[in-house]
Amino acid sequence: MARPIKRVDVETIKKLAQLHCTYQEIAEFVGVSTKTLQRSYVHYIKKGRELGKISLRKAQFEKALGGSVPMMIWLGKQHLDQKDKIEQTNYNEPLPLIIEAKDVKEKR
Repeated sequence: MARPIKRVDVETIKKLAQLHCTYQEIAEFVGVSTKTLQRSYVHYIKKGRELGKISLRKAQFEKALGGSVPMMIWLGKQHLDQKDKIEQTNYNEPLPLIIEAKDVKEKR
């Protein structure tokens, strides 16, 4: 006689994966082994993780559009190839040597 099939709520798996929970955390919550998750529910986990990334990206864009300057800068660097301007000079001349004379008092 085979073991009974345990019913697992795939929506719960997707929601936990959307929060980027580990396989171990999801397995503990739904009551199955990590091997079962990897074997039978991996496509739900992948889908949930992608939805989590989309939600995070949406929140970042909302934050930037809401006026968050650091988020605007970060998103600009990530998606618009914007960079901090770094000025470099190509002077081949050595820096001048400046020696300051100090007053030396003679010991008597």
